[in-house]
Amino acid sequence: MENQTQNAFRALADPTRRDIVQMLALQDMTIAQLTDRFNMTRAAVKKHLTVLSDGGLIAVEARGRERINRLEPKGMAPVLDWLSYFDQFWDERLNSLKEAVERKSK
Repeated sequence: MENQTQNAFRALADPTRRDIVQMLALQDMTIAQLTDRFNMTRAAVKKHLTVLSDGGLIAVEARGRERINRLEPKGMAPVLDWLSYFDQFWDERLNSLKEAVERKSK
């Protein structure tokens, strides 16, 4: 697994970071806005944001004195690529199950 894929999975491994990704999917937010939604310090939220940024899942933009965090949808590509490999496996299994059910129902 390449480094970017590993970083993306590492970023998504934590439930807090998954929550942050979901929040940023709805709107761009500052660290302060995110901190208000969690029972943790600003420094702890910043660490989570750093891991998400390293994973390519978010981008941080300076707007004046604020740093705005936004979802980076392209960052999900390595995760989706890795998961799509298994689509074929499930398609084959589900087709076999469908055929077995249809044979039994005749």
